[in-house]
Amino acid sequence: MADDPFANMLAQMDRAEEYADVDHGIFERLKHPERTLKVTLPVELDSGEVEVFEGYRCQFDSSRGPFKGGVRFHPSVTQREVEALAGWMSWKTALVDLPYGGAKGGVVCEPKDLTQNDLESLTRRYTEGIRRMIGPNTDVPAPDMNTNPQTMAWMMDTYSMYEGHSVPQVVTGKPLEIGGTPGRVAATGRGVSIVTERLFEYLDRDLSDASVAIQGFGNVGSHAARLLDESGARIVAASDVSAAAYDPDGLDVAALGAHVDAGGLIEEYVTGDPRALPEDRRTGGGNQWDDPDAIPNEELLTLDVDVLIPAAIEGVITEDNVDDLRASAIVEAANGPTTVAADEVLTERDIQVVPDILANAGGVIVSYLEWVQNAQEFSWPLETVNAELERRIGTAFDQTIDQYDQKGLPDLRTAAYTLALERTASAHEYRGLFP
Repeated sequence: MADDPFANMLAQMDRAEEYADVDHGIFERLKHPERTLKVTLPVELDSGEVEVFEGYRCQFDSSRGPFKGGVRFHPSVTQREVEALAGWMSWKTALVDLPYGGAKGGVVCEPKDLTQNDLESLTRRYTEGIRRMIGPNTDVPAPDMNTNPQTMAWMMDTYSMYEGHSVPQVVTGKPLEIGGTPGRVAATGRGVSIVTERLFEYLDRDLSDASVAIQGFGNVGSHAARLLDESGARIVAASDVSAAAYDPDGLDVAALGAHVDAGGLIEEYVTGDPRALPEDRRTGGGNQWDDPDAIPNEELLTLDVDVLIPAAIEGVITEDNVDDLRASAIVEAANGPTTVAADEVLTERDIQVVPDILANAGGVIVSYLEWVQNAQEFSWPLETVNAELERRIGTAFDQTIDQYDQKGLPDLRTAAYTLALERTASAHEYRGLFP
């Protein structure tokens, strides 16, 4: 189960079915993606070699509107993973009440081994491969793991070349100069920060000086860390693929963020060894930073903290390590970080888990706001975008809590799924079955 995200998603749905007011026939339909495309992508690299990559785009459920979902570049991408992520996107957009269905895309590659030109060629080839599936009113891609605004700019340009005119609303998460919206890059991390604050309010606990451990310090984890740090929380641990940094008194989040933004690894940060840095970032001898401890990555998950935020990949909290977890609450910034077997243990232990389809919905909320602005050819200031993000994710949090409390549901994930499945099923009921 830990290695099969799609089976994990189906099991999460099954846990919610007994509480959801959904016809069983429609519920069975919701378990299957509408379509998945596999594309073969031959690319001539800067080295002169031609490498053949594999890519996917899954469109899971369109009952509530156009498909919406990110594109990830990662060696672990599989069809099964992409279909699970597309399903989670379907429930996420329904939970936060956006007029979208769920989709996801991915390319099997190791971005660190590719030059910027290689990445552009791969992105354009992938976009050509899926362009018959996507469109501003059909399926709107966005950034995900190892993709970014530049990736979206290449996708938008490739699609636009075939259309013969600029089509900014075909993707979201674009640079500001070509139709992006302020606040999109930080949106997922901001949403994680907002729901963490709301959780503490609900639990009648003070977030100020609460200890937080964050697994994964990419775009989502780093922005969540910065915003929670500004709210007074104490970020005591953070990790990336290279290492985990731990300081019970709190990490210097600004310094760590600046180091990572400059292309550095946490391993360099914890060693404090200038020799580990590229030559243009060395400042002379000695340790440039405070001295956090280096701990094994897996140990970060079991720290005695108020909040654990898994912000990396799926399937990291499993039945093998759940008994060792000591966090008082978990906020899932990553997609599918907790297996169903682990979920059951956390529920028994009364550890509140804010599920991924709520906790990391900030990104798709602001993607929706970007899409709306593109359609209107009108832009909003950052303050408007952030206020609307907070309103929408706050409303979804409140509705999830109401569902949890009023129906006496076992956990917040079941409450969130109940809402999402009922909304999606209702759309299917109204639309009927064609032909």
